[in-house]
Amino acid sequence: MAKVNKIVMTLIKADIISLSALGLTNPIFAIFITNQIKGGDVKIVGFAAAIYWIIKALIEIIFGKILDKTKGEKDDFYFLFLGYVIVGVCCLAYIFATLPWHIYLLQAVFGIGMAMTLPSWCAIFTRHIDKGSEAFEWSLQSSSVGLGTGITGALGGILVSRLGFHALFIVVGILVIIGDLLLLAIYKDITKKGKGFWPFARTRSPF
Repeated sequence: MAKVNKIVMTLIKADIISLSALGLTNPIFAIFITNQIKGGDVKIVGFAAAIYWIIKALIEIIFGKILDKTKGEKDDFYFLFLGYVIVGVCCLAYIFATLPWHIYLLQAVFGIGMAMTLPSWCAIFTRHIDKGSEAFEWSLQSSSVGLGTGITGALGGILVSRLGFHALFIVVGILVIIGDLLLLAIYKDITKKGKGFWPFARTRSPF
């Protein structure tokens, strides 16, 4: 098997942990809304999904344009790192949600977080992918995340049945942040050149 470089492998590992963690909620999120949210029903489930996807789809394009206009990869890293922090915090915040508007707000913020991560992750991955192994490394990422999400999808229901929804969201939030912290291992490798996106460009990096 071809050797995968450090940056690409780290991105894949971070994705596996973060996205597989989110897979824990896939089979039970609708049940969470209908059982735990006051007045929760299938309409709220639908609106919640719509808010997430619409916000993510619209803002993702804007973020992609912003990232392309800034030279270097510091902006990509900051967007990726901060995006996953937002996602992880949102997962933890679901334990405090009791009303429909709580869910709508969190879904909107969640959509913003994911809109930050996807274009920045893809930009870094595309630049550092090993020449001649493009198909293999993209398939490695897709297969690894798919396998992880499939496994955690099954585990999510088990975890809820034994420990409840709050425990599930705490586990998911922590795992997303752990996956995000893995990215610090490649911070110096991908930010050697180029400018950071405002407001980071004028301040010392917090990482």
